[in-house]
Amino acid sequence: MSRMFTIAVREYLAFVRTVGFWLSICLMPAGLLTAIYATSMTAKVAPPPNIAVVDLTGGAYVAPLETALRNPTDRTLRPAVIVAAPGAPYASAAAASQALRPYIAGEVRTPAGARLDDAVIVGGTASDPSLSLWTRNLIEPALKTELTDALAGAVRRTRLEASGVSADRIAAIDAYQPQVAQFSPKSAAGRVSARDNLPAFVGLAMGFVLYALTLTGAGILLNSVIEEKSNRILEVLLTSASVPEIIGGKILGAAAVTLSALTVWATVAGFAFIGRDPRLFADILGVLTHHGLIFYFALYFVGGYLMYATLFTTIGAFCETPRDAQTLLGPLMILLTIPIVFMGQAVTHPDAPALVALSWIPPFTPFLMAARAASGPPAWEIAGTAAMMFGLTLVELWIAGRAFRTGALASGRFDFRLLVAGAMGRGERA
Repeated sequence: MSRMFTIAVREYLAFVRTVGFWLSICLMPAGLLTAIYATSMTAKVAPPPNIAVVDLTGGAYVAPLETALRNPTDRTLRPAVIVAAPGAPYASAAAASQALRPYIAGEVRTPAGARLDDAVIVGGTASDPSLSLWTRNLIEPALKTELTDALAGAVRRTRLEASGVSADRIAAIDAYQPQVAQFSPKSAAGRVSARDNLPAFVGLAMGFVLYALTLTGAGILLNSVIEEKSNRILEVLLTSASVPEIIGGKILGAAAVTLSALTVWATVAGFAFIGRDPRLFADILGVLTHHGLIFYFALYFVGGYLMYATLFTTIGAFCETPRDAQTLLGPLMILLTIPIVFMGQAVTHPDAPALVALSWIPPFTPFLMAARAASGPPAWEIAGTAAMMFGLTLVELWIAGRAFRTGALASGRFDFRLLVAGAMGRGERA
């Protein structure tokens, strides 16, 4: 046992002394802070768009469209600056498009010296208008939706007024908002609130964090074993320690590295959330403690980490170079995209048959069950999936204990027959 901890300490110190470890420690929080503050910073720094509105129908659609552009309901849109259309008036919608196109393309500036970002051209007739939207950027779905809703509302009001409905009555109809309440037996208060939705998103975030940490730690182990095999260090270790001690020490060392990074990242994330929204941080902390998600996270992190760490360590013992390992792990990494695809569905459909079925497949279990934990899966499902996950881990440890020495002492390219022979206890031995 003492030799296993000695190996674990050696693995930990060897990695934390590298530049890559400290770069990952620093860059991950920097990326997290950027993700948290990037949206608001971009909105504040970016200049408001200059937009021209042209109405060729005579239906008085300019005012509602300009109001929608100045005060968009979509929070992703910036309030626009309305500018006069250069060269107006126009004989037709086609003429307006031809005249404004050079301004949108940036070839020509407006008489005020500003660039024209977008142009809205309303054609057709007053009773049946059509809208042509010229944009500098190809993808502008939010702007298109905002203008469509504004024009549809203006046309509806025009037709109601033509039918004899008063303007006040129309305004009252438009202002009406029905009161809708959602109820669920899974809500403690009965009525679903924003806080009731938080556990699902926390569980999803835990699933992605678990995915990243597990594969990162396993990758550390893989590279460490390959490097020590190529330098003949594994052969020296095998003369002074048993295979279980070597494997256990390496897994513990890589786990300590992963947990060290997680501690730093979690601390930085906590301070970032406190600075941005202290109440949200308190709610997240309450979800992790009162809903027991932290125990789910620990259960599936330990199981998932051991499962993948053992697999990657055994594969590394049979590989001479990282290229050999990449060839073997390529199909596995393709399969591991499956939980990434389905984890997003765990928020809205945690009990979907496909998700439940995939949760019972051990390689996917730690990620999908962590994401589904907030929905309260039954205890038998938690116990069953955990048992299968740890059961596969025990099988891997049994195979690794028999095959690791064979792989560590072998030379040349990976040979699957040698791996099978080592697992059956018939491999080459020192």
